[in-house]
Amino acid sequence: MKKSHIFAIVIIAIAIGIIMSTAGDASTYVCFKDATQLASDGDDDKVHVVGKLKKNSEGEIIGMFYDPLIDANRFEFILIDNNNEAKTVIYNQPKPQDFEKSEQVVIVGRMKSDVFMADQIIMKCPSKYEDKELKQTANI
Repeated sequence: MKKSHIFAIVIIAIAIGIIMSTAGDASTYVCFKDATQLASDGDDDKVHVVGKLKKNSEGEIIGMFYDPLIDANRFEFILIDNNNEAKTVIYNQPKPQDFEKSEQVVIVGRMKSDVFMADQIIMKCPSKYEDKELKQTANI
């Protein structure tokens, strides 16, 4: 075999190894019911849960607790998934900035008993573009 063939085989083997290692870290989108089922089956893989924050009739967030004087690395809130199931979420990091403004939240982690332990929080915030700005540009 030529050296160029050996080099190409080594590069291909490295590429396959990288693809396999990143594919193993991929997690799936589920609801709280499925996340609970996976945890009870002994599956310890991370999952994504999409939902909205629990709010009262005035639009204020209910069930959110964060006191940096007690524990700056513990943030709790209630999330309602797309099937309208509410669960307490514990995030062992400081509360994300502008968390209250988020329209939708994606949490990454796993269920532990009746609580979702989040490793990551991804927020979908309202658009900075308002409807009246779009109307003004359309009239020009």
